[in-house]
Amino acid sequence: MRHIGEKKINKKLPFVRELCQNYVGIDPVDEMIPVRPVIHYMMGGIDTDIEAATSLPGLFAAGECACVSINGANRLGSNSLTELLVFGARAAHSAVRFAEQNPTVDEEAITAQAAQEQERIREQFFRPGKGTETIASIRTDLNRALEAGAGIYRSEESLKVACDQVRELKERYKSVELADHSLTFNTELIAVLELGSLLDVAEAVTHSALQRRESRGSHQRSDFPERDDEQFLKHSLAYQTDGDPRIEYSDVTITRWPPGDRVYGNN
Repeated sequence: MRHIGEKKINKKLPFVRELCQNYVGIDPVDEMIPVRPVIHYMMGGIDTDIEAATSLPGLFAAGECACVSINGANRLGSNSLTELLVFGARAAHSAVRFAEQNPTVDEEAITAQAAQEQERIREQFFRPGKGTETIASIRTDLNRALEAGAGIYRSEESLKVACDQVRELKERYKSVELADHSLTFNTELIAVLELGSLLDVAEAVTHSALQRRESRGSHQRSDFPERDDEQFLKHSLAYQTDGDPRIEYSDVTITRWPPGDRVYGNN
């Protein structure tokens, strides 16, 4: 950004300069800004139809947790706003219609399910002296495993290693014990439940990426650098099993805009 000049940087990009000065200790007026990969967008999510309904009756999803799918293989700027405004409203309307069409609810079954889940959490995480793992150690190892094996560039070898590591981490997760055993305002409990979800997502990502032998959007396989529409112009769907996830596929509906080549930076 040095060529832009201090006056224009202060007018157009003051926050960028402030971040560089406060967090990196450099001034972009005179110095180059270091660049590194970060998590910016999410392609995929909970599979829904155009009315935000999932395959589970009564469950609706909208926003970046859902895959309706506006995002495609590489999310463009402002798509998240459309996801929220359009499909957030559709999810609400669909939920209301579902409630009207299903006026009776088995409250006893719901209460029993909630009690069962509370008991599972208590047995798994609130057991003084029985746990051997911490949230921080597993989360750190998960970050490293995905950065190395399923980062910007992936290969069959790296993804197989990542799949094995995630499988091992899920086993270690069973031995996590919380340091905080209080039953109110327990932020550590929130963190351990979030970690369980992170492991589930990591498992879905690594196994679906391993089976997708092509490059598409942000999925870049160094051993399969070309896009393969004949085999993989499909959505990957991960289903939970007692072991590794089952990966299936659903067709992509193309209307006005067919897939194009990824040509960032080209004229």
